[in-house]
Parts: sequence; C-alpha cells; structure tokens
Amino acid sequence: MKLPWVLTFAPLLISTSALPYSEYILAPSSRTLRPLSVHTSNGSVGNAESLTTTSGNAIFQDDSATAYDFGINIAGVVSLIVGSVSDSNQYIGVTFSESSLWVSNKSCDATADAGKDETLWFHVTGPGRYTAPREKERGAFRYMTLVHAMTGSVEVTAAEIHYTAMPHWPDDAIGNYSGYFHTDDELLNRIWYAGAYTNQICTIDPHYGDALIHIRKINSSVSDATNVTWYTNHTITNGTSALVDGAKRDRIVWAGDMAIAVPGVVVSTDDVITIENSLNSLFDIQNTTTGQLPYAGRPFPSSLSTTYHLYTLIGVADHYLYTGNVEYLTSLWGKWKLALDFSLSFIDHSGLMNVTSPSDWLRFGMGGHNIEANAILYYTINQAISLAEALNDTASIASWQATADAIKENANLLLWNQTAGMYVDNETTTLMPQDGNSWAVVSNLTLNSSQAESISTNLVKRWTPYGAPALEAADAISPFISGFEIQAHFLAGNVTAALDLMRLQWGFMLNDPRMTNSTFIEGYSSTGELHYAPYLNDARISHAHGWATGPTSSLTMYVAGIHILSAGGQTWRIAPELGDLKLADAGFSTRLGFFSAKTEMGDDKGWTMRFQTPEGTSGEVHFPKLACAGQILMQETDGKCEDVLVEVADADSGPVVIDGVAGGQWHVKATCSEE
Repeated sequence: MKLPWVLTFAPLLISTSALPYSEYILAPSSRTLRPLSVHTSNGSVGNAESLTTTSGNAIFQDDSATAYDFGINIAGVVSLIVGSVSDSNQYIGVTFSESSLWVSNKSCDATADAGKDETLWFHVTGPGRYTAPREKERGAFRYMTLVHAMTGSVEVTAAEIHYTAMPHWPDDAIGNYSGYFHTDDELLNRIWYAGAYTNQICTIDPHYGDALIHIRKINSSVSDATNVTWYTNHTITNGTSALVDGAKRDRIVWAGDMAIAVPGVVVSTDDVITIENSLNSLFDIQNTTTGQLPYAGRPFPSSLSTTYHLYTLIGVADHYLYTGNVEYLTSLWGKWKLALDFSLSFIDHSGLMNVTSPSDWLRFGMGGHNIEANAILYYTINQAISLAEALNDTASIASWQATADAIKENANLLLWNQTAGMYVDNETTTLMPQDGNSWAVVSNLTLNSSQAESISTNLVKRWTPYGAPALEAADAISPFISGFEIQAHFLAGNVTAALDLMRLQWGFMLNDPRMTNSTFIEGYSSTGELHYAPYLNDARISHAHGWATGPTSSLTMYVAGIHILSAGGQTWRIAPELGDLKLADAGFSTRLGFFSAKTEMGDDKGWTMRFQTPEGTSGEVHFPKLACAGQILMQETDGKCEDVLVEVADADSGPVVIDGVAGGQWHVKATCSEE
C-alpha cells in the first residue's frame, strides 16, 4: 500500500558536460602538451625552465642536457622548435622514460627484452620545427631529456608533444568520461581515475603498434646496451583504435590484459568500439581447423597459451554482458564455440584440463592439472551456457553443464588442501598460488562460502608492505593477478581486505616517487624494488599496463555496488559494500542507458541511498545492514511504482534484499527507531 507521505528528490540525470568529480580526471584537455618542470640539468643549458612556458629560449651549449617532467605519464610524437643555431650541422637528441629511475642523456628506457633504447636524434640545420617521424612515437613517458653532445649551440624555443592516445576521440574531449566514482577516501578516488587513465593511454592508433623487431633475437647478454633500435609502425588491428597491454611496451593486443581492462573501460569511458577492434584482431588469426586462439595479437609469434585462449572467450562474453549487442555476439559465435571445443579437448581422465603449454601471464611452472587454468575454464563454460541461452542455441548446454560440474568436483577432490585452506597449483606441488586461489573464488569453483572465506583469509596473511605476492612467479607482485584477488575478497565477504589491498598495493604504485604517479605498473618485487621477476631487464617494465587497473571496475561494481547481470543491464543488482567508508557514489552508461548509485552512511546509524537504472530494466537491491532496529523505506521519485517499507527487528537481522525492482530513479532511507 502506498504510504501517506512522499519525499521528493532531485533527478539523477547526468550530462557528460557536467560530469561530477571531473577534477580527478588525468586525461589532458589538449593534444598539444609541454613539460611542467625541469627534472635535472647538466652542462651548460641556459634558461632551461623556459621550455615549460609557451615561449621559450633554452640554449644548449656544447655537452649539455636537461630532463623535463610532464607531471604524469603521457604518450605521443615530439616536436622541437629551434631558434638560432651555431652552424648547420648541429644535433639535438631526445630520450624518454616513464620512471625517474631511467632518466638519462644516453638512452631511453627499454621496449625490447634487453638493453635500453637508442636516443632519438634530430639533425638541426637551422631555425624551424623538427618533428619525429610517426614510427618514432613514444608510447608512454613522464620524463623527456633534451641532449646536446657536441661543440656548438642550439636554441630551442619550444618542446611539444602531440598526444596520441585515444586517437578516435575528439582532440578536446579526451577527458569526457561517461562514468565517474567518488568516496570519502581520497586515495581510492585517485586510484579509480588513475586506472581509467591507464586504460586510456593504452588505447592507441592500431597502425602504430610495436614492431617487435628484436623479439627472440636479443636477450640479457646485451643488457648494458644503450643503442637498441625501436619502431612503433606495425598495424595490429583494423579500425582506428586498439586496446593494448602497455602504452610503452608491447603495444599489441593481449587477451589476458583485457580481462581486467575491459570492465574498467566500461565503467569509465564505455569505449566499446576499441574493445571490438581488439577482440576481432584475435579471432582474425584463429586457427580455423583446431579453434586455437593466439597467445597475443600481431606481430607476436604464434604460440599456445591455455589461459589466454580462454581470456579471449571471456572478452566476448564480457562484451555481451556490458553491451547486450547480440549482433556482435552472433558474428563470433561459431568461432567462439570452436575455440571452447579446443579447450575442452584437453580434459583427460581426471575430469580436469591438462595444461600442455607453459605460456601464461609470465608466472612460472604452468602445466598439468593447474588450478588457475581449470578455474578459468570452469568460468568460461558457465559463460558459454549463458550465451547459448541468449542465442537460443541450447544443443550443447547439457554437455557443457556436466563438464563444468565434473571440473568443480574433481578440482576440489584433487587440488583442495583442507589443512591449509587453499588450493595447490597442481597435484605435483605444495605451492598454493595467488592466481589459482583467486580465480577459484571468482569463478565459484569453491564448494561453499567457508572455502572462499578461508582463501581470502590466507591470501591476506601473505601480504608484504608493498602488496600481495604471487608466489607462483617467485619474487613478484602482479597487479594483474591482484586485481582478481580484490574480486575474491569481495566475493568472500571480506570487504575490509579488498579495500586494504587497494590502499596498500595501488597506493604504493600511485605514490612512490619512482612511479609515474598517474598510471599503474606491470609488476614489481615483493620487496618494493622495481624489478619484475619474469624479466632480466628492469628498464623494460611497463609503467602503464591495462592489466593493473582492477580497482577501477571493482570500486564501481562492489563498493558502489552497480552490477550488470545480463545483456547490457537488462537485469542488474545494486549492492553497495562500503566497509569503513561513509560514502560511495558512482555511475556509468551502457547502450540501455545510465546506471548510478550513491550510498551515504549517517552519524545516527542510518543511511541513505539513491540509485538510477534505465526504464524497462529490472533488478534487485541489496541494502546495507542497518545497525539497529528501525525501518527501510524505498520510493521511486516519479511515483509510478509502489513504495517498499521494510521493518528491521534488530541489529542482528540478516541482509535485506528486494527483488523485481523496476528501472527508474529510486531513493532509499534507513532510519533507526527511537529509543
């Protein structure tokens, strides 16, 4: 029955021109960028700081160099505007580095697996503008050093970068996000936006991917080299944009990275066309006989990765989940099923997939009845069932379900260590990996909530002061796998651990002076050193890697609580989990419309919630627990739907869930009864 009193509230309609919290957006407002400050200078450089303004006159005399700081990680093509020169045979060199560790007047940080990249030299014959060729675009750097290493002098009046990330967006609209996020914790806010920006800088013109000219040709034996050649001139996908693993390196499509990056893209920029271009590029080189998908896109050499093969399938399922675009799903469905059959062919007498390829996310020891790979396969089979139902292609569902059930049963029989409360990597080792245990919870391979809670508790016990270690990669912290660990903590009901891990690990990545303070690194040591165990060349580490952006989607989906359950949000769940926060506010768009949720905890033990979902959709609402006896009142702002009133008997009452809620704008208020 409708209650006699009605509260009125302002609509939650959002315009991108007035997107809230835009002050956190790191994307530049113009494609023409200049350095913000001088980092270091040596030799005779007069008026070096003038290049931080629109009109400079820096004089580089004899052997001299100045390193400039852009304040954040950027990407693009450098142009130098030269005034006077002492003669027509002068040279100015340019080096680049993402990290302050590799600022140098001898070389750039590395894009190859050995050494450091060569200096970009301009032959300066007289006054004028000197622009690097596009194949010498630098995919990511915070620091740029101008080098003069000869007798004579050159006057530089401007050093400009043409910013090349997000090439398909208008020049003045790179920061026009479709999503937003905010809490009362400034660090978490900065982490969300740094993740969004990391994915943006990893979105490139596909004609300028890494040529990988040295792959499998040079190695650590030339690690002291300072003249390694580099080119960004390989076409990696069709279309005008591609989502790549790293902005500096490798600048090619990797499906594993997309498993973390795609949800982050959806909740921040909704850049669906880029996701499609990248997925299509992997299916374009699928083996049409066996169904095998590539480990990575062009021009990476052909090889098998059991897990990355599955990540490509997950990418298509995620695309359908977040867009509801059945036409796109249909276009790939035949190839998708062939690829799934390829994975299922590796299931042996144990009922589990036997992994025959060591290739994964650079962890060590991949093989056998691996828990991570089997958890990902279990997850993918369940996605297959949902997609088949959406397409009314049900012939294989019963077989898929039986296979999934067998994987779940046998993984728990063979790989669960009851004493330790975690899964072992495979039956031949006592190693209990971060990736497999996290994925077991994410995929719901666990048999009960007690297992998930045990995994969450035991993962926390292993943290170092710098984050969550991936023991399966020796001395490494992997932001990629830690992104799945965050999800595992939320799914296990351990909100405290999820928030603490973001603050600990991503706070370190965002604030450490050796980092870019704007984008997230590929990996590093459990001791906090910027050494990533799978690599011998520390200068090669990418400081802008899409696979490190897990908190961006988790903060929106778990903390603010906006879950898309089907077909672009046709069904949804609003279930905020604030932990120690007092406020969580987020919103993003899909093809169906705008979704938002704002929850605010009151000082009187009560709370308020506003949420908006598109008309014509439906979902369920999970209310935060009311820490007292009282009531929860939910009302639609336009009055078209019946109000919902829930009486809460006491503070020990279980969670309140309301199902069948119609899309629209709703306000919820929870109050304690008078004492």
